[in-house]
Amino acid sequence: MADDNGRQFVKYDFYSVDRAWRRMAGQAETVKLEFEQVVAESAPRAFVRSFSLIGLRGDADFLLWRAADRLEDLQDAAAALRRTRMAEYLTQPYSYLAMTRRSQYVGGHRHEGQEGVRERLRPGGEYRYLVVYPFLKTREWYLLPLERRQQMMGEHFRVGHKYPSVKINTTYSFGLDDQEFVVAFETDAPADFLDLVMELRGIEGSRYTLRDTPIFTCIRRPIRDILGSLGI
Repeated sequence: MADDNGRQFVKYDFYSVDRAWRRMAGQAETVKLEFEQVVAESAPRAFVRSFSLIGLRGDADFLLWRAADRLEDLQDAAAALRRTRMAEYLTQPYSYLAMTRRSQYVGGHRHEGQEGVRERLRPGGEYRYLVVYPFLKTREWYLLPLERRQQMMGEHFRVGHKYPSVKINTTYSFGLDDQEFVVAFETDAPADFLDLVMELRGIEGSRYTLRDTPIFTCIRRPIRDILGSLGI
């Protein structure tokens, strides 16, 4: 059953492949095919996209980005992957749990194609790059009057509108995981995203950021292509 407000649970699972995988040359194709099939089997119950980080970070090789109506669906998908032979060679250096919801600061604010899906995530976007990071604000932020926070978020939105090639998906982790938010930016223009983040550093609201790392820059690829780039 979906959340009463139509919201979804979201999972960002980053995987690293052990070097021992390279010794699987004789059986690699069978093992990769099994893993690919198990990922595909979860699709009817959960949104899923795969991204490569190979060569972009030293501590993670790929990301599975999932969303589902029930926590149990996310857990079942993860358990199915653990039963594959490929799982013997995988670790998860990072894993984040969150939920979708509509931002209290959006109100009547709209910018077509930029804000992302608030209550539900659905496949179909054609963006090539995804930048993901967990996010924490200071406690002082939440003690400010709502009107003051709304003003600062308005400035944040105005800067964002200057970069229409960047789409943000904000998910919320309050009480569910260690971070407060996980943000995922989709774009075909990494340079635009870099310029956006630089400009956001100069607005007043940035002083209330407690932590926004680690940062993961990912390239969207089919899971078959990702597994095929692991070295064998």
